[in-house]
Amino acid sequence: MDPDLSDFTEQIALDPTQFIGIPLALVGAVFLSLGAQFQHRGVVKVEARTADTLGKGLNFGQLALLLARPSWVLGSLMLALAIAFQLGSLYFAPIIVVQPLGAIALVITSIVNSRVSHVKLKHKSIIAIVLCVGGVLLFVGVAAFTAVDQPVTDQHLVTILIVLAIVLAIAGVAFGMLRHQIRAIFYVIMAGVLYGFVATLAKVVLGRLEQGEFEWLTVLCLIGLLAATGLGAYFVQNAYATGPPDLVIAGLTVVDPMVAVAIGIIVLGEASQAPLWANFVFVIAGVVAVWGVFMLARNHPQTRL
Repeated sequence: MDPDLSDFTEQIALDPTQFIGIPLALVGAVFLSLGAQFQHRGVVKVEARTADTLGKGLNFGQLALLLARPSWVLGSLMLALAIAFQLGSLYFAPIIVVQPLGAIALVITSIVNSRVSHVKLKHKSIIAIVLCVGGVLLFVGVAAFTAVDQPVTDQHLVTILIVLAIVLAIAGVAFGMLRHQIRAIFYVIMAGVLYGFVATLAKVVLGRLEQGEFEWLTVLCLIGLLAATGLGAYFVQNAYATGPPDLVIAGLTVVDPMVAVAIGIIVLGEASQAPLWANFVFVIAGVVAVWGVFMLARNHPQTRL
């Protein structure tokens, strides 16, 4: 083998089979985009026919009415498929490689929403989308060749669960105290944070089941996963009621992976073999992507802030 080619292949941290996770994540992103559009349509129709809930959160009656909306149900089925493909991608590859690829859904959602709503995106909104996707793709491009899957220890799990419990408590208290003042960006960020933990815990549970380790910590992971999924889903529906679907997707596909990636790097050590320059790139790419979300929230023509 050519020495230069040999040196290059030795630098690739991913096992060849782990690259299977990348196309699975991309297919999941397509279903995420379409599911978000249909769910948004259902939420808007329910909100329009009931009492105004802007900043108050959807009530149980409105949540029940969503089940009668075909568009919302279809969107939910598509999101279920998105989750299935996401779990498949997490099974094959490290979190910091496949989780950020959901940002592709932002491009699809922005185009579809612009056509469906007949609202042309502002120049600044387009720049914001480019920042979101560009930052994420830069992150993935570096992570794909530097990330490694690491075994998850009991200490790792305890750390993740403690942080999740704190996040759930903060989210619940903030919503309870400030629900009359909350707007789309709060729901988007909190849902993204919670779903970041969902992705991490899902990967942990899959790994434990594969290894035949189903004990009390795995059960706690399942409980935490369900709690984060439930509260995150509620925040997403409220985000649809107060903002456009591409803003919601921007938050979920940027904040979500950034949280999952932070856990993967800080707690699980998935970037332990990455060179120093790669860590600088991770930070810069993350800042650019998150800044894009705030720009989109501020400049999107359909956002109610």
